[in-house]
Amino acid sequence: MIFKIVSVDSLIIYFGNSIDEKISQNVKKAYFCIKNLMLEGIIEIIPSYTSIFISYDIFKYDYESLKSLLEKNINLDLDLILDEKIISIDVYYGNEVGFDLEKISLEKNLSIENIISLHSNKIYDVYAIGFLPAFAYLGKVDEKIAVPRVSTPRKIVPKGSVAIADFQTAIYPQQSPGGWNIIGKTAFEPFDKKLKNLSVLNIGNKVKFNPISKEQFLKQGGVL
Repeated sequence: MIFKIVSVDSLIIYFGNSIDEKISQNVKKAYFCIKNLMLEGIIEIIPSYTSIFISYDIFKYDYESLKSLLEKNINLDLDLILDEKIISIDVYYGNEVGFDLEKISLEKNLSIENIISLHSNKIYDVYAIGFLPAFAYLGKVDEKIAVPRVSTPRKIVPKGSVAIADFQTAIYPQQSPGGWNIIGKTAFEPFDKKLKNLSVLNIGNKVKFNPISKEQFLKQGGVL
């Protein structure tokens, strides 16, 4: 673990510098260690692929005192019980909603059926939440369908769009601009305003996508 001061009331703990399953596990373990301490004066804990950002009350801690406390209490060797429940999400991978399926098919020399199979056969880790409330960064996708962001971001990506960018995949929780490759759409709602962090998907969860027909998608309330 490498600690870095960000500002008078925040710090970052680094666990590595690449998207890696071992690094991700260490981030999760440290995140739950910190949460379980239930420290008064910790304002926000934000995990990402390789680091954890922490903001704190300057009347409770300074950088050195909080760093010392965390170093003593974060144990990456502990066999913690992480919240690794698998959340199953139905996806319609049709051309009407998968705007970039044909492009990926040509670029990767794969049939659309193969792309769907490669995307839906994996179980993904929730690495981080960001960009938008409830936007969960999931990884890693199979290298056969890993594609860079689109050259020209869209001004509007429909809510529920399922997308790929590099080795990541995600669901757009609301309509927004976006530069990821859209391969399908889901009626699943990742955003829930009743939840404290607004997100149904959380660090430590796992996600499995299930292909469904257009009829099933529409029956679930999906919109083309």
